[in-house]
Amino acid sequence: MSRRPIQTQPQSRGHEGGQWSTGLCECYKDLGDCCFALCCLPVFTCKVTSAVGACPCLPLLDCIGCVPPASLAMRASVRERYGIKGSVWSDCLYGCCCYPLSWLQISRELKRRAAAAAQASSSSSSSSSSVRYSALTSLQGAHLV
Repeated sequence: MSRRPIQTQPQSRGHEGGQWSTGLCECYKDLGDCCFALCCLPVFTCKVTSAVGACPCLPLLDCIGCVPPASLAMRASVRERYGIKGSVWSDCLYGCCCYPLSWLQISRELKRRAAAAAQASSSSSSSSSSVRYSALTSLQGAHLV
C-alpha cells in the first residue's frame, strides 16, 4: 500500500481577508467573557493562554515590565496562526494601551475559529457557545510562544 505525499499544505482560512473577526471594542458580543475579564482579569488571561496551548501562568509575566510580553506573544501567535494582518508594533500598542480589550479580542477570535472548525469538521449542528475552545486541541504546540 503506497502513500501519496501531500502536494499542498493546508492553509489557515483568514476571516475576511486576514482581519480579526471582531473589533477591539466589541465586548458586547461575548458578555460572559467580558464580565469574567472585568471581575478577574488575571484568571481570564491565564484561561485564554491555556486555550492557545501555552503555559497558563505566562500572563503573570505581564506585570513586570512596561510592555506586557504575554499579551504581545499571544496576539502575535493568534495573528500568525490565522493569517491576520498586523504587526508587532500594533500588538505592542494594543497590549500596552488596551490590555483587557486585547485579551477579550483574542478570546473571541479563538472561540469563533474553534466554532468554525467544529462546524466544518462535523455535519451535525452544534451551538458556538458549547464549542468554546475545544477545537484548538489539535493545534496545540503550533503556537509561537
